[in-house]
Amino acid sequence: MDHHKLVLPEHMNDQGALFGGYLLKWLDEYAYIMVNIDYPNRNFLTIALENVVFKKPIACGQILRFAVNESKMGNTSVEYHVDVFGEKGSENQTNPLFQTNITFVSVDEDGNKKSIIN
Repeated sequence: MDHHKLVLPEHMNDQGALFGGYLLKWLDEYAYIMVNIDYPNRNFLTIALENVVFKKPIACGQILRFAVNESKMGNTSVEYHVDVFGEKGSENQTNPLFQTNITFVSVDEDGNKKSIIN
């Protein structure tokens, strides 16, 4: 499922590019939405972001598209691959500006790992 976000002036760092913390917040939120849609009536916690490397600056006014897709499922955890694309400018629409994998673990009411399958 794809999600979109407009990069506004309040999201910028002192160098005039998107502050990376906002990007991580948004991708965590959108992936969390997906895991809850895919596996309803369960509790999930984010446990890992893989290979967080900011390779390209993201400008103010850019419309970001977050493509979130399940990539791996275990007994108690599930991983999603997230590609972030720029929707303004034809070159950015096919080449991701940022990519990562995010892993969630299923937990019970006490915070203990719980099988996703049950």
